[in-house]
Amino acid sequence: MKTSTSMDGSDNKKTRHKLKKFLTRRPTLQAVRDKGYIKDQVFGCSLSSLCHRENSTVPSFVRMCIDHVENNGLCIDGLYRVSGNLAVIQKLRFAVNHDEKVNLVDGKWEDIHVTTGALKMYFRELPEPLFTYAFFHDFVSAIKIPDYKYRVQSIKELVRQLPKPNHDTMQALFKHLRKVIDHGEENRMTTQSVAIVFGPTLLRPETETWNMAVHMVYQNQIVELILLEYENIFGSCVCATLLQRRRFLLTRHWIPKRTIRAKIKPLDYCTD
Repeated sequence: MKTSTSMDGSDNKKTRHKLKKFLTRRPTLQAVRDKGYIKDQVFGCSLSSLCHRENSTVPSFVRMCIDHVENNGLCIDGLYRVSGNLAVIQKLRFAVNHDEKVNLVDGKWEDIHVTTGALKMYFRELPEPLFTYAFFHDFVSAIKIPDYKYRVQSIKELVRQLPKPNHDTMQALFKHLRKVIDHGEENRMTTQSVAIVFGPTLLRPETETWNMAVHMVYQNQIVELILLEYENIFGSCVCATLLQRRRFLLTRHWIPKRTIRAKIKPLDYCTD
């Protein structure tokens, strides 16, 4: 007759065996995704993975929010500074994550602060910030450089070294934020106020330390500098556009070439 101790030991072995069998037969996460049981989300997904999935270098959700704000909200007071209704923002987040067809013109998203709040939330929830952890301390060191021209050049070089999705998404976002600032008389958003809103959202250290308040100052200054020097930092793209325009005008034979040269002057920041 078996003792209770031996019976308990036998039951434990059976349980461990069943558990081991279950774990070894369990499908991988990728297999579950391939079968369509789990869909990759937008919020909280790494920027590189999302861009790879969408075959793009700027997420479609980011472009959608930017287009909507530029078409409908550039003159709204406190744009990006005023918080939207968090419950509605979470509903929009849920809809985007579950691949629902979202139209931001729809009445339920009519408050422009819901769109701006969702865009800020998207960047906040990136597993790695837009400026990436690896470059955080390099950006902080660059913003401390006393000489202004060398400081801008150092920031420019760091931006160029970012992964392609980070660089292109940053360029699209900062181009948009420049338009927000250009409408500052209506929306009361200055370069400094935009930098305060986006600084901690776009770059942060991987490990928070005691000098978090000091980091916040540098975060804001870095964003502010890129906003002020946008054409310089992303100058190669700007120069390419100007060159295309120059070639186009030169094909219009009825325009004297000297007039074109007078209107389109080389820019100081076109160093490429």
